[in-house]
Amino acid sequence: MSGADAERQDGAILLLPDPATAALEVGAGVPTPGSSEFRWSRRVALRAPRVTAGLVVWVALALLLIVPIAIFLLMAVSPRLFGQGKQWFTLANFGQVFGGFFAHSLLNSLWLSVLCALLATGLALALAWGVQRTDMPGRRVWPLAVWSLLLMPSFLVAEGWQYVLMPHGVLNQFGIPSAWMYGIFFGPAGVVFVDTMTIVPFSYMAVSVALGNLGSEFEDAARVHGASRWRTARVVVPILAPALMSALAIGFAETISDFGVASTLAANANFHVATYELFTAVNSLPTDFGAGAAISWVLVATAAIPIALQARALRGRSYAVLSGRTRQPARRRLSTRGKVVATAGASVLFLLALGAPVLGAVFASFLKNFGTSFSASSFTLVNYRQVFDGAAGLAGPLEYSTLLAAVTATVVAVLGLVVARMMSARGAGAVGRLIDLVLIGSVALPGIVLGAGYIFTYNLPIANQLGVALYGTTALLAMAYVATSLPSQARLMVGPTAQLQESLLHAARVHGAHGIGAWRRAALPVLSRLLLWAWLLTFAKTLLELPVSSLLYPPGNTPVAVAINNFVGTSAHYGEATAMSVLAMLEMFGVIFVGLGLFRLLAPRGWQRIGGFIDV
Repeated sequence: MSGADAERQDGAILLLPDPATAALEVGAGVPTPGSSEFRWSRRVALRAPRVTAGLVVWVALALLLIVPIAIFLLMAVSPRLFGQGKQWFTLANFGQVFGGFFAHSLLNSLWLSVLCALLATGLALALAWGVQRTDMPGRRVWPLAVWSLLLMPSFLVAEGWQYVLMPHGVLNQFGIPSAWMYGIFFGPAGVVFVDTMTIVPFSYMAVSVALGNLGSEFEDAARVHGASRWRTARVVVPILAPALMSALAIGFAETISDFGVASTLAANANFHVATYELFTAVNSLPTDFGAGAAISWVLVATAAIPIALQARALRGRSYAVLSGRTRQPARRRLSTRGKVVATAGASVLFLLALGAPVLGAVFASFLKNFGTSFSASSFTLVNYRQVFDGAAGLAGPLEYSTLLAAVTATVVAVLGLVVARMMSARGAGAVGRLIDLVLIGSVALPGIVLGAGYIFTYNLPIANQLGVALYGTTALLAMAYVATSLPSQARLMVGPTAQLQESLLHAARVHGAHGIGAWRRAALPVLSRLLLWAWLLTFAKTLLELPVSSLLYPPGNTPVAVAINNFVGTSAHYGEATAMSVLAMLEMFGVIFVGLGLFRLLAPRGWQRIGGFIDV
């Protein structure tokens, strides 16, 4: 046999390479097994996909988050660097912000955020205690109400109350005087009320998990020593300090970065806050990017205040309560009076936070000529017909936002899973910690700051010179949507992704699957509910996103949140705006219910039993 020797061993024919041929191959530069060249080539082939994925992730994070925010914040102190002034370094923009009208808005934002965080934490603690520690009726219903409130945009809650209390509003249409409530609500008191209601879900989630993990031994010890109910609570509540601090920090950050209430209720009541002043500075003519960048510095810095206070308060103390001896607490049996009080309290909370504004919008959408006549009390579907046929033309914005929300949810689900996998992979090391730092910083970033950064960065001449002509396009708005949702969703995916064992992927490869095929066969069933919920939550939050939409929507394509917000201030289109609000809410919650229903109906039973993100 030419070039090789045939040798029979144990009934098998082995082809042994001819030494001369092997020498020629080595001389031709072909690495042989066992050589250093072969080991290096194999190492490169194995690491190339991981390196490529890491490079793609870092480019995406740079374009979506790092570069736009860094450039915009840097412009506040070095305007000449970007052709916006003559100074290489200046603090004049900060002097403008901390003096006069801007300073008043900043002070309003600070005291508002502190007060709302305290009120929301108190309400969340009371609700979580009832759900986790007592047998109050509706324990399974109230968490669902919390999720519903979490998904409701703050501007819709504010506008819903406006429909209820305004002159010629819902109460007035039914003969209930509301002038005195209108005067109180459209002012600082109303802003505090709505902001507090909208951040209760964040505080509840922080507190309820801690209460669920807290065993009963501390309460038992206090009662054994004769402590009353009040003194027992004083023993247990300090143990919850980390959760309470987290609830306060989240509430503060969410309030100070809120734009929905700031642009609706607060603006109409002449109660100006920092986020609305940033919007005015960036969205006015001439544009004041310097003041906007300085306000952004203040907003980002103030979001770090509660985090620093939390770290200082918890430094040097131990709050470890979980151990092998932890006992599941027995639910406290409430008396009949206690059950009535607890149920009434929770009902009033969600009626004020969710029921009244939603019912107000629904009733208003069925009233003919709503907002223009005291006698308009007949129910009609004309407002819903005008949504699709009227001068406001709100059908187009709904379709536009739906498409963008679906695209954003898909990109965030896939990219978020890749980022979470990089952070939780074995040997992630410094790269994983750096990605985590970028995501944590971005979670606390107000959406209005992100939108302003996109306007400034992608409108620079160098962007067009590099061929990145994205300003004023739908693509830029979609990028901003992804940037607002990716950090939080990726962080939520880290825990379930870290639980995925490598042995699953190895088993899939043994059975012939490689690359994406291995992930599809082994990882997708485990992570299916995680991806489903990531997609649904991103869709819901994007559909009615307001701050980024207000700054970046392209000419001729108005997102639905901006369209609703614009027409609420126009009496001729109040009816259409209310109908559009109802349709948008129905679509938002409808997509979630349909998605969960299809998953239960179509997904294999094994997919529904393993993995997960939220118990469905």
